[in-house]
Amino acid sequence: MEHSHSHDHGHSHSVQINKSNQNVFLIGIGLNLAFVVAELVAGLIYNSMALLTDAGHNLSDVASLVISMVAFWMAKKKSSAVYTYGYKKTTVLAALLNAVVLLVAIGILGYEAGTRLARPEPVQGDVIAWVAGLGIVVNSVSAFLFFRQKQELNSKAAYLHLLADALVSLGVVVAGIIISRTHLYWIDPAIGLAIMVVILISTWGLLRDSFKMTIDAVPVGIELEAIKKLIKKVPHVKHVHHVHVWPLSTTENALTAHVVIDEHLPFTRKLDVIAEIKHELEHNNIHHSTIEMAQEAH
Repeated sequence: MEHSHSHDHGHSHSVQINKSNQNVFLIGIGLNLAFVVAELVAGLIYNSMALLTDAGHNLSDVASLVISMVAFWMAKKKSSAVYTYGYKKTTVLAALLNAVVLLVAIGILGYEAGTRLARPEPVQGDVIAWVAGLGIVVNSVSAFLFFRQKQELNSKAAYLHLLADALVSLGVVVAGIIISRTHLYWIDPAIGLAIMVVILISTWGLLRDSFKMTIDAVPVGIELEAIKKLIKKVPHVKHVHHVHVWPLSTTENALTAHVVIDEHLPFTRKLDVIAEIKHELEHNNIHHSTIEMAQEAH
């Protein structure tokens, strides 16, 4: 079977953090990292599982923000004769490592919280409330910074996540106040366990998605059959087969496909059809496409 190849490596629709967003991410990372240290120190000094687990929760936010920054930095590195797609895949490996480390931390903290729940120890509820109150301020300020940049996908995700964290901190404040008034010390490890459930749910999703990306599964949010139908809708496309879609990074996707185009069209018109296919794919979150023209079997 005779065939010809057309390759495209454009970036016009890829999701990347622009220069102005980079500063917002740096500020967000700095604020949240400082708060993680404050929660960790206070949790150890005042023996609070709620503060320690919330520190782990906020650390996951810092890791997520750092991963986005790594994606920005890696996207700027040029490809080479060995790494022909550059270093974009490292963002996927970083996400996978982040998920594994968080799961290990959850296991350790979960064991400690369970032990503490069985034998509650005295904690200072007012200290827990004040430190968690600081968390509300940090997360709210960070969320506001990202809200101003929310037209960008990574910033929007960070904004929503930090807003949710502010609500978690509010829950810890309420728990601290209740402990200081009632001396029901079991509330501290109970809140810690509740926060760990929140971390587990989000981390499991991160682990699942990053593992799928690592083995080049179809990216989340893309349906293979829908992509095939999209290509078939382009005028003069008769058939499409051997379609493969995989992630190049946490923000960019690639595709290869064989298409059969109306054989009565001139070659230059066939190239126009391929250009139209690529244009449609770019609008559907596929940034690199390789389309092979093939003759229909008779």
